[in-house]
Formats: sequence, structure tokens, C-alpha cells
Amino acid sequence: MANTEYAKGLEGVIAAESKICRIDGENGKLFYLGYSIEDLARNTSFEETTYLLLYGELPTPTELESFRARMRAGRDLSPAVLHMIKEFPPQSHPMELLQSVISYLSGYVEHKIQHSAYCNCRDTLHQISQIASVVAALHRFRQGLEYVPPRSDLSHGANFLYMLHGEEPDPEDGRIMDACLVLHAEHSFNASTFTARVVASTLSTCYSSVSAAIGALYGSLHGGANERVLAMVDEIGTKDNVEPWLEKALAEKRKIMGMGHRVYRAKDPRAIIIEEYLQELGKRKGNTQYYEILKELERAFRERMEEKGKPIYPNVDYFSGAVYALLGIPARLFTPVFAMGRAPGWLAHILEQRSDNRIYRPKALYVGELGKDFVPSSERKSG
Repeated sequence: MANTEYAKGLEGVIAAESKICRIDGENGKLFYLGYSIEDLARNTSFEETTYLLLYGELPTPTELESFRARMRAGRDLSPAVLHMIKEFPPQSHPMELLQSVISYLSGYVEHKIQHSAYCNCRDTLHQISQIASVVAALHRFRQGLEYVPPRSDLSHGANFLYMLHGEEPDPEDGRIMDACLVLHAEHSFNASTFTARVVASTLSTCYSSVSAAIGALYGSLHGGANERVLAMVDEIGTKDNVEPWLEKALAEKRKIMGMGHRVYRAKDPRAIIIEEYLQELGKRKGNTQYYEILKELERAFRERMEEKGKPIYPNVDYFSGAVYALLGIPARLFTPVFAMGRAPGWLAHILEQRSDNRIYRPKALYVGELGKDFVPSSERKSG
């Protein structure tokens, strides 16, 4: 066993080749299929980025028009799915519903071929189009409101806000929501994406793979950090309270949510973009408090960390929760919104895994006992 390599959590282990995403953590760069996240977030729609991830190239105008029509045609939920959402236990978390409903949706694919190797998620698009509809429907039902059917003339982000609130969003709000989904669409071999690939490697369906990925995203160490950032901001209360709050938090060895990232050693490029959206939204809506508190906390925390030789920068979750709050999205939906954006990335990795598949079967480093004597139950003693 002396020559066995061991990396807890598979850290640093290369598990597969991929053409989908490149993260340059040292320089704070992110690329989908070779395109920078800055170019994609500022120049494409979520539907166009989804096409890129699923087909490996940006669409022509004709291809985009056809793809957009297919995505938008798949937004509406069947009465059976709406009934499931209504009847789901009210105390459950929205992520538990999402994980369940994805498998349920698979039963509504026309001419579904049961053999998983032929399950073509480029054709169905249920997982992308309908996750947003499910999240919006759940919110409305829990507020005692009626389901709002989707509109085909709105972008994916704008339509989500429309279905959530029951009124057409400001065009700029719709644009920002759509761009936020682009920012979350893909991020290489994170825990949920790796989970999707592991399930796909067994030749299970794309629905089962996405459902498993949602389960991984639900974990507190993966999704949901932006919800905790917003709770932190609410606790701080005002910009003037940042310094005393931070001193107390550091003395108590509390984690400053949204600061630092497993792979970035520079500021997360997504955080730079979403910070701009927060500043823009705050000014337009007359509420700059979130931005002011977060920027002051970023300055104060980074100053202290740099004094210790530990430069730490904001990640995408640091600003995204405040953006969603200004768009009228409740904190409980932040992680489901993450799933809405990440679904194309999961599907892209499922497709790539299938293209040159080998089932995942890592080894475990056994550290238990061997050679124990078996004792019949009648002779075993407690303690």
C-alpha cells in the first residue's frame, strides 16, 4: 500500500478530459468552450449559452431561432406536474422538490426510448426549460397564488421573473436575470457536475443524472452560500456596523460567507460581473445598502487577510444573493435558481461523459481491521 496515491476529496486528481470549461484560478479567468465568461455574460442570452454548451459551438441566427423556439415551447408544466408541486409537503425545501420532479418529468417525454444510452437531452430540454417553471410555480403555490403560464416572447430569465411575480419585469431586470443564469451555467468538475458524470457513466438517463446533481447541489458545502451571505448582510445592518461586526466575527472564528474559493486565487470573474449588476440595480431601485455593506465588508476583510499574507477575494455567491433579493426573489429560492442556471452545464457534461464513457470506479484506502474472529450471536456480550 506504500505506493498508493491518496487525495482526500479527490483534490487535485484528474478524473477525465473535458473540452467544456477552463478555469484559470491563478488569474481569475473562466471560459466555456473557449469563450470568456465576460463575453458570454455581456453578449449572449441564456438560451444562446445553453446551445453553446449542448452543441459545442455558438449557433447561427437560424439555429438560435429554432433552438429558442424549442426551449420556450417546453416551458409549460403539465397538470400532473402542477398537482405534484401543489401536493409536495409544505415543510420541504424547494431543492427536495426539484430533485423529485426531475425524475417525474422523464415520464412526459414523447416516444421516450427506455435504453439510457439513447436518451438524448438535446432533444427533450425538459431539465432546462422546466426547472425555472417548477421553481416559480412552487413559490406561487406556497404564497396561495395561482400558477402563471409561461410566455414565449420573453427570455428565459425574464420569463422566470414573470412566472414568479405575475407581471412582466422591467426589461433591465430581465436582462440581468438572464445574465446571472449564464454566469452559473457551468463551472467544470464541481461536486454536482462530477455527480452527474458519475451517474451518467453507468449509462443511466440524463434525468437520473440531473436529479443526482441537484441532490449534491442541495448540500450546504456546495449551493446556498449566497443565501447565507444575505443573512450576514442583514445581521450587519448598516455600512457603519461593518467594522465592529467583523471584529466580533473574526474573534469568534466565524466564516465570512462568500469570501474565498476552492479554485480561484484571484477575484472570481463572475463576482466582478455580478457586482456591476448589483451596483446598477441598487441605483435604479433606490436601494444601495446591500452594495455599500458588501463593498465595505470586502475592503475590511481583505485588508485583514492581506496583513496575514492570505489574500482572499469574493466569489460569485458574495454578490448574487443581493442581486436576487433586489429582483424580488426570496432567499429560499436562491439555490434552486443556481440549479436553473447550472442545468445546461450538467447536461453538457453528461453528453461528454457518454461520448467516451468509462464507468467511474475509484479505489478506497482501507484502514480497518482484518482477520477478526467470528463469534456466534449467542456468545456475544455487550459492551
